Amino acid sequence: MLVLTRKSDQSIMIGDEIEISVLAIMGEKVRIGIQAPRDIPVFRKEVYLEIQQERVQEGNAAREEVDEALRGLG
Repeated sequence: MLVLTRKSDQSIMIGDEIEISVLAIMGEKVRIGIQAPRDIPVFRKEVYLEIQQERVQEGNAAREEVDEALRGLG
């Protein structure tokens, strides 16, 4: 993990197209802004993990449907 120190109104670049800016620091909270191309999804980690879990569940449901269909053929 790369650890960087930034002050308010300073930024970090990821590649040529993603900029993460420190907008404000209020006690223990840091407000950040992320500028990225529209085709790159940006989520809070807890939302990302929820989306991943839903995809796994959907994949499992699809596999069960295929398995059930194959059992019906045999």
